[in-house]
Amino acid sequence: MIKEYRCKSLDETKACAKELAASLTGRETIAFFGDLGAGKTTFSRFLCEALGVEDEVTSPTFAMVHEYEGPFPIYHFDMYRVEGEESLFSTGYYDYLGAGLMLIEWSENIESLLPADAWRISLCYGAGEQERIIRIERKDG
Repeated sequence: MIKEYRCKSLDETKACAKELAASLTGRETIAFFGDLGAGKTTFSRFLCEALGVEDEVTSPTFAMVHEYEGPFPIYHFDMYRVEGEESLFSTGYYDYLGAGLMLIEWSENIESLLPADAWRISLCYGAGEQERIIRIERKDG
């Protein structure tokens, strides 16, 4: 399944994240792709909010992973500084697989190491300042 959204405001992006949240079971790996500032962390924050997370959701750039409690465990990764499998191993990534919902920013850096069934969300800039084109790909089944 592939769905594409053209969100012209933060409210529309929030609605997109809420729609996605309604279909999650808590065992998915969601791999985010997009340029710096494209909205990966914002989308992750909206997604967590829609799942009932009460903690502040911020970029895990320096911590590498943030853990949140919602209806199931949520693990929010930032792979910006990850260069290869050895540095990926040091993030604890493999320990988290299958243990909850995984949100992975900067998935470009570990693309070949993502699970085969990972959902792929690409965010790119649209025409307006807050406009984003959000493309969600997932394997059906």
